[in-house]
Amino acid sequence: MKKIAILNDLSGLGKCSLTAAIPVISAMGVQACPLPTAILSNQTGYASYYCDDYTQHMDAIMDEWEKRGFRPDGIYTGFLAGEKQADKILEFIHRFASSDTKVLVDPVMGDQGRAYDIYSPQLCEKMRALISQAQVITPNLTEALLLLYGKEEMEKKWLSLQQLSGRAYLEEIEKLGGMLHERYQVPGIVITGVDDQQEEKQQIGNLIWENGKETWIFSEKTGGSYSGTGDLFASVLCGGMVQGIGMEALVNKAVRFLGRAILDAVKEGTDRNDGVCFEKYLYTLWED
Repeated sequence: MKKIAILNDLSGLGKCSLTAAIPVISAMGVQACPLPTAILSNQTGYASYYCDDYTQHMDAIMDEWEKRGFRPDGIYTGFLAGEKQADKILEFIHRFASSDTKVLVDPVMGDQGRAYDIYSPQLCEKMRALISQAQVITPNLTEALLLLYGKEEMEKKWLSLQQLSGRAYLEEIEKLGGMLHERYQVPGIVITGVDDQQEEKQQIGNLIWENGKETWIFSEKTGGSYSGTGDLFASVLCGGMVQGIGMEALVNKAVRFLGRAILDAVKEGTDRNDGVCFEKYLYTLWED
């Protein structure tokens, strides 16, 4: 059985991080092996939350896994509480990854032109070191800009991009994919959740940059931003890449899966912080 080590936080409420990744990866026929980086009462989008940083416990878990001869087929990491955790993730990769291990990094640092509260220049620098170890990264547009430029320049570039539309807008984002590859030598890049207005239709685009080729996957925008959708998206990609499934097929699969779950959340009036009802659509991950 294929195995993926998931290094992420565990939130009791909010359907994100480990509570999103474990069921998706398991439904795809891959064993999910979680290593919690933090335990939270709920995800950080709520008005308040309690967080127990698990960084100090990660060494003990890694030591035990090393005794078991653990060698994962994939490593997937997302939200990090700070640069010390980034160091632990890098250590994990060096200790457990082989030449065949597929590493996916979701560089969680911001969204919609705004850096999250966890952001710092030091964390961004560590994230750059981390993505250089990955086969696939899944930044949104804000995170792609942060990786390339840092916070202040990201904000300027974001505003500049918002002045563009149509093909000119998409071409600038394609350039970002090429720049990320050139600077950090990442083989596969998926820039996620790009808002794109086409005449009367609002759609969401995901740019795949792989082997020097750009491919856009678009879907109709059916609602707002919900907690955990990025984690669900990345989990589908990671669960498939260890099985040799191509990136374009996986992005299409993730888009269809999330589209159904988001539509249900919109119809039910679900609060964005509560996430989406994805569980009843896990069966679609087996569809071609």
